[in-house]
Parts: sequence; C-alpha cells; structure tokens
Amino acid sequence: MNNKIFITGIGIISAIGRNIEETLDSLRHSRSGVGDINHLDTIHKESLPTAEIKYSNTELTELLGETDSTRFTRSALLGMIAAREAATIAGIFPEKPDDLKIGVVSATTVGGMDKSEQYYYDFLKSDRYKIYIETHECSDSTEKIADLLNTTDYLSTISTACSSSANSIIFAAQLIRHGIVDRVVAGGTDALSRFTLNGFNALMILDKNPCRPFDKSRQGLNLGEGAGYVVLESEKAVKGRKIFCELKGYSNANDAYHQTASSPEGTGAFLSMRDALENSRLDPLEIDYINAHGTGTENNDLSEGIAIEKIFGNTVPMVSSTKPFTGHTLGAAGGVEAVISILSIEHQMAFPNLNFNHKMPELGFQPVREIVTGRKIVNTLSNSFGFGGNGSSLIFSKY
Repeated sequence: MNNKIFITGIGIISAIGRNIEETLDSLRHSRSGVGDINHLDTIHKESLPTAEIKYSNTELTELLGETDSTRFTRSALLGMIAAREAATIAGIFPEKPDDLKIGVVSATTVGGMDKSEQYYYDFLKSDRYKIYIETHECSDSTEKIADLLNTTDYLSTISTACSSSANSIIFAAQLIRHGIVDRVVAGGTDALSRFTLNGFNALMILDKNPCRPFDKSRQGLNLGEGAGYVVLESEKAVKGRKIFCELKGYSNANDAYHQTASSPEGTGAFLSMRDALENSRLDPLEIDYINAHGTGTENNDLSEGIAIEKIFGNTVPMVSSTKPFTGHTLGAAGGVEAVISILSIEHQMAFPNLNFNHKMPELGFQPVREIVTGRKIVNTLSNSFGFGGNGSSLIFSKY
C-alpha cells in the first residue's frame, strides 16, 4: 500500500471564473457569481438568483476546441474543461509522462438533465432526438472526460447528492492506496437544470436574494453550476513534479437522520470531521481554515455550526462558506470547494463569507468577513454534506 497521496493538479470552472486564474482573482476581490439567470429556460428567471456560468453550451464547446455542441451535455462540457485544466497543470495531458495507470472518478447529481428535460417530449414523437436522451445518465460525463484525457485504465461515477465529488476524491485516494491505479483525476460536475431549480424551490430552501451562510437572517441557498477536479498521485507517480499539497485525511459518514435535512445535533457532520481528523492524525488545533458546507439554509448552518463547536470547542479556526461566490453546485460542490481549499494553502489566505452581517445566537463563532492574509495556513478542512445524511470531510495539508 502507498501511504501519502499528493495533489499535483487542480482545475475549476464556475460562475466566478473559467479556470484557476480567474477564480483566484474573483476570490481575492470578493466578486460573487450569484446573479440573474441568462441561459436556463425557466419561469423563475426573474425571481430566483443563481450562480450561472455566463457561457452558452456553444461557447463552452468552443473553449474545449470542439465544434459540435450537440454531442455534449452541459455537465459534460463543464467537467471536461475543469478536468483538462487539472490534468494539464499536473503534466499528464496532452502527453502522459509515463506508463503508469490513470483513473477517472467523476461525480454528478444532475447528469445530462439539461438535455433530456429539453428534448424529452420530442423524443417521444421522433427517434431523431435519441442522442439527447442517451446522454442523460450520470456516467456519460465521466466517459466524455475519460475520452478527452485518453484514458481507459479505470472509470467510475459517484452520485451521493451534495457530497458526491468529495466522495469521488476519497474513492480516488483509496484506489491509489490499494495499488489499483497510480494517479486519478477526481472531482465532479453539475449544470443548472429546471429539474433541480424546481425541486429545491419546492423544498422552500431557495433564497430570493444572495445567500448568507451562518447569518442570523439566512433564508436559504442559491443554486450554482460548475466543476472542480484534482489530480491525486501516489509517491511513486509524482517523481519530483510540482506538488500542491497532500490529501492528509478524509472521511465519509452517514447519520441517516432524514431524506433532506441535517440532524439538529449535527451528528453526521461531527462524525465526518472527527473521523477525518483521526485519519489524518492531526489535532483539531492544527486545522487553520475550514471551508464549510455552509449552504445558507436554517437547518444546515445550525447543524454544521454545532458540529464544528463539538469538534473544536472554544478554539474554532477561521471558517467561511464560499457558496456565496459559486452558489451551491450540488454534486460538484466537493470538487469546487476542494480546489478553493487548496488555493487557500497555495496562496496563504482564507476567503470571506460574503453577505454575512449578523452572528447566529446559537453559535459562539462567526465566519470570516474579509479576506485574511498574513496568517499561516498549513491544514484546511473542506466539508460537503448531502441529502440522506451522507457527509464527507477532506483535509488538505501543505507539503
């Protein structure tokens, strides 16, 4: 078994940037991607803000250097752009540096819903729309990413609600540690769709204004879209190339409390963070920054906040949710926020919890409101908690 797992590449696209450079610039200047809907065809265009990527499917296809946008769902396009960036930065694309095995573990919850919901009724009338329905399944985007990266060594798709891409990173680490592959491109991708917008609206947890996680006046979340991927490698595979950080610890836990709600005592979040810390062999005092799940819903923020205080007591490190920047990107959230957590280590800064004004009376801590520099950030904790109580925590450490 290999012991250490290193991150050698990162890639991202979201409403705040189409790559690492643009994303970091938006984070540094507190530019949110939450705003009006332009591309999604929905009756909620003027009433529900989202963090929509300001590129059409045709424009995203052109960014990839492809010509036929009908071949790709929006989820696949976003995933391919972010995964390609991660693989390019890691030096394993377009040419592979060796003959070591490469896996692709990708996560999504929406899959190809943007295409299938658009063409479903037409498909019932004519077989000519079959191409759009065939891309509906979640594995389609994984296969498109693997085709782009020209790898067939190992493919897997994970869908565990909002913890999906955090779990893809955990699974990737296990594949490497058990010697099944030597490196993995792992993360997740999700596009906005009427299905998810209407579904979350039916749950009455969407804010009609920009979301404000951990604020006393929070009213819900803003949906977003995007993709975030990292390249994980064994010690054997790295061979002196640049290392962003080490994946020091991780854990997945499930309290099975409710189909959509977090437990009021924060049980699942507590178990996830506690076990990740034990896995990393770090003390809670060694965590410098927490990129919280922080959706902005009344239930989630209280539950996660209680769990954080159970773990860290009166010594809670810097905490923020970056969802006011990117929106809640659902199955991509764990990958997007993993990349942001790695940028926190790389550039020694903690990012602000935008729109925060009023401390929650139930909690003793409050999130950081401005970008924090000049403080040592060695270990970051990234939380992703999904429906059904499925929650995951990742710990990244400076190497």
